[in-house]
Amino acid sequence: MTADAGNNAVTVRRKVEIPVLGGRYLATFITFDNLPDGKEHFALALGDWQRDKPLVRMHSECVTGDVFLSARCDCGPQLEEAIVRISAEGGVILYLRQEGRGIGLINKLDAYAKQDEGLNTYEANRALGFEDDQRDFGVAALMLKALGLDHIRLLTNNPRKIEQLESHGIHVDERVGTRVYRNDHNERYLAAKKEEGRHALGGDDDCCPFHSKY
Repeated sequence: MTADAGNNAVTVRRKVEIPVLGGRYLATFITFDNLPDGKEHFALALGDWQRDKPLVRMHSECVTGDVFLSARCDCGPQLEEAIVRISAEGGVILYLRQEGRGIGLINKLDAYAKQDEGLNTYEANRALGFEDDQRDFGVAALMLKALGLDHIRLLTNNPRKIEQLESHGIHVDERVGTRVYRNDHNERYLAAKKEEGRHALGGDDDCCPFHSKY
């Protein structure tokens, strides 16, 4: 499968089955050639992923949250939720190497230090000379096209992801909200995402403890 990426076509490089979440779910890890930004983005195909309008999650890498279950964000629980829900419904997780909304791990930790001085997550990025969100989801659209997926349901609370995908020719037929993983350490972070990032965070009925029940 291919997708246009300038002079080179984005193609599927390899598919490898890996049991995840302690072996409870089976994912097909899919890598790509010719991604225009040169990063090692990959996909996890789960369940009947080639179904009509599969459920898709674009998950940006978060070493602190995904690996170490940091309570300063909601990334780890959201990734686990995505694996479980998409396994049941059929779809794909695009794991995008865009740490810290595109500024990288080292700069993200610098931003955390700014947050400890009182700035919110967006103000901290600006103080370091970055934009609020430097991610470009055009590469995700190319990955989806290489997989033959151009009509999807998107698992997200972030309207910016929908806007970018649709501007690159992916039809988002439905937005499916993720749960809200609120704790004592990420209240200000979630509030900033709702107020400045326009994230559609639900009320208390949609909230879960920090570590997902899954």
